[in-house]
Amino acid sequence: DEKCLQVLATRQPAARDLRFLTLALKIVTDLERIGDQCAAIAKRAMELNQEPPLKPYIDLPRMAHWASVMVKEELDAFVRGDDALAIKVCQDDQFVDDLNEQIQRELLTFMIEDPETITRAIKINYISKYL
Repeated sequence: DEKCLQVLATRQPAARDLRFLTLALKIVTDLERIGDQCAAIAKRAMELNQEPPLKPYIDLPRMAHWASVMVKEELDAFVRGDDALAIKVCQDDQFVDDLNEQIQRELLTFMIEDPETITRAIKINYISKYL
């Protein structure tokens, strides 16, 4: 972050270099946000570990797997300048969004059927949202 700003201020990059630095700054910000969300997921997971599961957690691990694959692929796309891979990652994001919607519907059903599950469902909701 600091290096990018230093280069912007001292070298006045043009065109391609400016685009690269702008993307690098965005990636740094996104990675910091991802780190914060990972910490929040870990906290919620530790809390959930103390309670009986609502159901087997099948979709959350799938979402986590795809999210980590997408981060790796997006970084690879950036480093290699691979537009096709970047587009693929954007398309894969829809799959993760669809899983999130499915989880939201299931959680809503659990909460309606048994209000005792609301606290656990909200924690799962946060994890799903952060992924």
